Amino acid sequence: MNKETILLQGIETLCKNDNEINTLIAPNKEKIIDLLTRYINEIELFNPAYGLVGASDTEELIIKHILDSLAPLGIFSRLLSSLPCALRAPAPPCESLPQYHVADAGSGAGLPGIPLAIAMPHCGFSLIERMGRRAGFLHNTKASLSLSNINVEESEIEKAEGGRFNLVTFRAFKPLEPKILKSLFNLCAQGGIIAAYKGKMEKIETEMAAIANNAKWEAIPYKVPFLEEERHILVIQTIQ
Repeated sequence: MNKETILLQGIETLCKNDNEINTLIAPNKEKIIDLLTRYINEIELFNPAYGLVGASDTEELIIKHILDSLAPLGIFSRLLSSLPCALRAPAPPCESLPQYHVADAGSGAGLPGIPLAIAMPHCGFSLIERMGRRAGFLHNTKASLSLSNINVEESEIEKAEGGRFNLVTFRAFKPLEPKILKSLFNLCAQGGIIAAYKGKMEKIETEMAAIANNAKWEAIPYKVPFLEEERHILVIQTIQ
């Protein structure tokens, strides 16, 4: 299958399996597919020089990175919509202003932030990346795809301005250490949520046993099309 076919079938599977994802994607599916295809092309163009992602071919890139980033889209949408009104951004006077603010911490190639931003144009995304070349790639991709709901921040997570985000997500940080968790919580607005992409439940339980004294957590399973691997979103909240 070519990249357009794999991507299209994957997106259709996600929409079929989750009504929330279908609600977000279906009205603009052609535009979303086009933007994701162009994003994949950007990664493939710059990956040899920048080492953006580990993928042996286009199919692996789409399944393990693009579709994996999008598969918990319904989970994120439900988490954001469940937040108390006080935690949301002010009601936007026009469609260009974000309803929620999301950080992609240690964004790298823009995963998961760019696929999520393409599918959730009502949210504002800050891609926080400390490496200059990768931040440059993110700036270039933002311009190339005309993604107005994305902001690129070249910064270490520990030095980024805190208290700004309803949700902080990431696919890095293995394992999740207490120092990193503290820095991630610092990025959150009051009552904000951390949502980490993780694999097997057994490893999550071991990881959280060492660091969860000041937090409550839940691991929500999700399914990636064409991928036979155990995947979870680890949702972490501070204990008030």
